[in-house]
Amino acid sequence: MQLDDQKLKEILTREDYVTAENLKAAEKFAADRHTSLVEYLLNQNLITKDLLGQAIAESFGVVYADLNSKQPTAEQVTIIPEELARKYHVVIFSEDAQGIIIATDDPKQSEAQTELESMFPGKKITFHYSLTDDIENQFVHYRKSLDARFVTIIKSQRRVAPEIIDEIIEDSLLMQASDIHFEPEEKEVIIRFRIDGVLREAGRISKEYYDNILNRIKVQAHLRIDEHFAIQDGAIRYNKNKKEADLRVSIAPTVDGEKVVMRILAQYVRSFTLADLGLSEAHQVMLETAAKKPFGMILVTGPTGSGKTTTLYALLKILNRPEVNITSIEDPVEYKMKGVNQIQVNPNTEITFAKGLRSIVRQDPNIILVGEIRDQETAEIAVNAALTGHLLLSTFHANDASTALPRLLNMGIEPFLLASTLELVIAQRLVRRICENCRYSYTAPPSEIKALLSDPKRYFPKKEITLYKGKGCNSCADTGYRGRIAVFEFITITPGMEDLILKSPSTKEIWELAQKQKAVSLFEDGIEKVKNGVTTLEELLRIAQPSAD
Repeated sequence: MQLDDQKLKEILTREDYVTAENLKAAEKFAADRHTSLVEYLLNQNLITKDLLGQAIAESFGVVYADLNSKQPTAEQVTIIPEELARKYHVVIFSEDAQGIIIATDDPKQSEAQTELESMFPGKKITFHYSLTDDIENQFVHYRKSLDARFVTIIKSQRRVAPEIIDEIIEDSLLMQASDIHFEPEEKEVIIRFRIDGVLREAGRISKEYYDNILNRIKVQAHLRIDEHFAIQDGAIRYNKNKKEADLRVSIAPTVDGEKVVMRILAQYVRSFTLADLGLSEAHQVMLETAAKKPFGMILVTGPTGSGKTTTLYALLKILNRPEVNITSIEDPVEYKMKGVNQIQVNPNTEITFAKGLRSIVRQDPNIILVGEIRDQETAEIAVNAALTGHLLLSTFHANDASTALPRLLNMGIEPFLLASTLELVIAQRLVRRICENCRYSYTAPPSEIKALLSDPKRYFPKKEITLYKGKGCNSCADTGYRGRIAVFEFITITPGMEDLILKSPSTKEIWELAQKQKAVSLFEDGIEKVKNGVTTLEELLRIAQPSAD
């Protein structure tokens, strides 16, 4: 679907959807970051999805069909054959005795009009506009359960293992899962997907078919099929039905057989911008300011699975220009990025973080990405690299931003070296987003807030508190959540913080000074996202707690 951008911009300003200033800022941001104008407007909350849909519909000269507030039933969706629906991106929005209203992201396609009129003789077919994502969310009604598809594949007596694996991967990509688990039990194997950080059962396979499935996975991942009692790691490149993904495969022996976990590195994961991640405008400015400096160190801290690497890759997208040399050392290389020289840690060839980093410094880099600072040797080389004219980005395991500094000092880094090289420390956690398709607001009773927070007035000073939840719908598998976003804590190394680092301070002293310099804690950043309807208070409390002071 080709949209007339100029016409859309005119409608957005003429109808006061956004101001001319905001539109100008969006155009500049989109040009600088190689992203879309619409993406910026949505991420900065300058326009809602529904208002955007209305504006685009107006640019086509048709009515907007809001599939978020009025969803067709499964019976309505499946009236149109799946092949036809996917070909033209059409779904029935509503129907009566006189005619049928079709939602589509391209109301000008005449072929679709002709085919649908022949399908529904005597009925008037009217096209309304709907957003592409909202239409695709309705296609979930065409898919039978994995268990039902497994039975069909087994009965057909075709290539059982390859077809079952393909169905599992297809579903995982459709549901935007981050991991696939094959968990063997005594008589069957349970398939589970990790979606938005939570594992959900997707299907079950009889144990008799698992050996073939396991061997197929091992062959594709270039692993030994005759080894059943050792841990093996490999990778699969999946490319089918216009869907691509890199799958990182880990196989480990359990009492009931070999367990397989596939980490999915798909396009929907690697396409994040800084705004997508959940960075506020103030935090984006702080990060971009630090990244513009010719040398220094930026650290992102947090537990495993908190999105640290994704944040650094989003930053690399901004820094990746033809005139700079960017080299990384990673374990493993999760996302391949054009223009970045990526080195994979490999103990078998003695390529460690420390040895690889030593080599990188001799490769004339401008920017260095170290996947993780794990030991004193790597930390010392990283600090020296940042000191000698390189911008160094890395991740580090620490509970919060203020804990990272004492930990680095305890690893043996000299305080004067750390003070003169460190530019920014970021801590982050991931929370589930409220599903945009079924989100609703409500006035929270004081008892609800008091049950969750010991000092509710500190974060919700107003008497009337508006919160948000998801009702549960097809798009979010009735969970009320779809997708994840990060909450952040930033500590900028100011001259005052440099002086404090020289004294080998405690975590408490660092955070007290950071607060005086207007630093916002993980919980406080999360509270803003709760108030803005991005996540729920319960979800925030799952990953962060209010400070004691």
